[in-house]
Amino acid sequence: MITYLLKLGELTLKGGNRRVFERILRRNLEALIRGTGARVETASGRFYLHSPEGTESRAEDALDHLMGISGWAQTRVCEKTVPAVIRSCVEEGKRLLEGGIQTFKIEARRTDKSFPLDSYGIAREGGEAVLGAVPGLRVDVRRPQGIIEVEIREKAYVYGFGRRGQQGLPVGSAGRGLLLLSGGIDSPVAGYLLASRGMLIEAVYFHAYPYTSEEARLKVVKLAEIVGRYSLGIRLHTLNFTPIQKHIKAGAPLEWHTVLLRMAMMDAAEKLAENRRCACLITGESLSQVASQTIENIACTESRVKLPVLRPLVGMDKEKIIRIAGTIGTYKTSILPYEDCCLLFSPPHPIIRGNREEARRLYQGLNLEESLAEALRGGHTEECSFPPGKERPERDEPPRNGTQAEAVVI
Repeated sequence: MITYLLKLGELTLKGGNRRVFERILRRNLEALIRGTGARVETASGRFYLHSPEGTESRAEDALDHLMGISGWAQTRVCEKTVPAVIRSCVEEGKRLLEGGIQTFKIEARRTDKSFPLDSYGIAREGGEAVLGAVPGLRVDVRRPQGIIEVEIREKAYVYGFGRRGQQGLPVGSAGRGLLLLSGGIDSPVAGYLLASRGMLIEAVYFHAYPYTSEEARLKVVKLAEIVGRYSLGIRLHTLNFTPIQKHIKAGAPLEWHTVLLRMAMMDAAEKLAENRRCACLITGESLSQVASQTIENIACTESRVKLPVLRPLVGMDKEKIIRIAGTIGTYKTSILPYEDCCLLFSPPHPIIRGNREEARRLYQGLNLEESLAEALRGGHTEECSFPPGKERPERDEPPRNGTQAEAVVI
């Protein structure tokens, strides 16, 4: 059995609500490793994943995508004696050298004060043993290439090659939101960022067949699957917006087409969100990135809805958004050359700073209520889940009390 140690990060600040968040985190991890024979254990502010040999790739992939942990590592579990801990430090030193590491240091934490050595003593004696037994390694306490970590808790844990977690809060701890998902770069990143804050994500895609191809729709499905690796799956709703776009094109001034289409999308999304018990809408808008995202046009497009509209990218520049897209694995799919409906119906000279009252007047004059209702009635829903075919667990209710957070250092 292989053991992984998980560090909880932000969850340790949740005070009286901490157990609620930990329960959700445990449930999410168990969903990701279901069927592997692995089991989850909790003790003293740490999670431990015990995974049968041969299932390491599945376990490590789950940990790489699990929201709510600040870091994780495959760890040695040894007797809580000085000789056993020192031997484990030496073995980890050998692993570092085999991995191409040349400089190291030891960091130790002792929560069990009955252990004979304090943290400094563990680091000193462990470092001396590694230097004597592993020629080729040298100590660098300022900028080491590798760190051997020792934790003396209910057992002794020794590990190197610690990996950074996704951080944030466990999915399902912050309610449910509906993401307006396109085939572009921005909206998948917005969904990922809200999932990292604990939000359970559903998504809506506005399709305009035959003006947009089946490949464009499948591209969005793929993006939902990728983001779903971090969010325990995404329920994707596809709405046919072709009649609505034709209606706008025939009945509105050309320069207003994009803003009015965005208003119709927000209108439909809110109706869907209320039906799906989503508490907010999520968009990939970044202030002034394109004509429809000036502050005036944003005010126009959200004038149709009462639900909160969350825009996690609103203050980011494109380079930062692209970096995140590359990190989470959506960028290469987002840039595939299949255009969405917004691009195909964009006017050559769109209005830049629309007036909200004029936008409302133009929108009301289009009489889109029946067309929107028809789009919602004819919508298609599919589960874009990860692992494939696994149903996500039911959402726990988020904490409701106002308990003050307690700062805990991990």
